[in-house]
Amino acid sequence: MLKQKKLVVKNVKRKISRGVVHILKAGFNNTIISVTDLKGNVISWSSSGSCGFKGSRKGTPFAAQTATTIAVKKAIDQGIRQIEINVSGPGSGRETAIRSIQTLGLAIIVIKDVTALPHNGCRPSKKRRI
Repeated sequence: MLKQKKLVVKNVKRKISRGVVHILKAGFNNTIISVTDLKGNVISWSSSGSCGFKGSRKGTPFAAQTATTIAVKKAIDQGIRQIEINVSGPGSGRETAIRSIQTLGLAIIVIKDVTALPHNGCRPSKKRRI
């Protein structure tokens, strides 16, 4: 008989004092949050869908607040005390996600909006002929 190996996933406890919260995609359909260290290594992440919201409820501010709280609490367990925030996207969960970070008692250093803006955009589609 062949012996099967058991996979053991171990949570590594790190001592990190500063981190960056990336609100990666605050869209109209979902909100994705990841917490990284200053080098960019992901410590924790969460999204509205992974918190159990389905369909149109994923795009609500409450879903963004829940996802942010879960991701940041995991990061606090790793030792994070100071935070920089990068916000990207036009969705309704932007401000609510930032407020939920403030209520957790972390020191916020910088809040940056890193939403991509087109300089001239894509080539428009051809003119409609009727």
